[in-house]
Amino acid sequence: MKVVQLAQQLRPLVGHSRPTTICHHLKPRALANNNHDSITQFDLSLTLKRKAAEISPDLKGTCLFLVEALRYYYFDSDSVVEEALGGKDAVRSFIKTDLKGFRDSETEVLKQLSSMGRLVVCAGNGAVQCAANLALMRHGISIWIDVPLDMVAKQIVLENFQLPAAETINGSYSEVLTQLTAIYEDSRNGYATADTTIALQNIASRLGYDTLDAVTTEDMVLETLKEVERLMRAKKLMEEAARPF
Repeated sequence: MKVVQLAQQLRPLVGHSRPTTICHHLKPRALANNNHDSITQFDLSLTLKRKAAEISPDLKGTCLFLVEALRYYYFDSDSVVEEALGGKDAVRSFIKTDLKGFRDSETEVLKQLSSMGRLVVCAGNGAVQCAANLALMRHGISIWIDVPLDMVAKQIVLENFQLPAAETINGSYSEVLTQLTAIYEDSRNGYATADTTIALQNIASRLGYDTLDAVTTEDMVLETLKEVERLMRAKKLMEEAARPF
């Protein structure tokens, strides 16, 4: 459930342009202690920094609704809403008495964040359930981090992962999985509007890993950077094609 770690590794890119939104959760593999793995992680870190430096000029500060390597600033929209409303307990009370008011608060936070540059915003499920929110995210690059729900459910149950106050998920593994599935079904149309999808299963397969747990945060970051680079190149080609002769 460490999309936060992914987002924090992607943050203060040079310039200013559109936001990137990252939705969903992921668990990075714990770093090994032997020298070989340490060297591998060091090399991967350098690769990430080089890739970030390559794409920075084209991004021109465009926000990533999802960042030190890219020199972007990271925000978790759920946390911003919680702080604005007075904490987790206040949020839970607000949701019970005025759900529409809470959703309006989510929209206002996204509106403020989307008006800024050089941000990576990790958006909650509520952000993709509203047409107004989806429209705001069009000011940036939206990325869906697709992680199997059973993996997320295990983390919630086994690791006592602290969810945003707006998400009331608890119980046994099967109960948590059922609740997550319901939330996913409510949000899937919003996820489908993302500019691109980073799927944990696809990365594990491409890198030849035996398990999804083997995929590291760095693997996910590098894949995300490549996708952002691809999107910016496509945008540049479209802009050049639209220029008059």
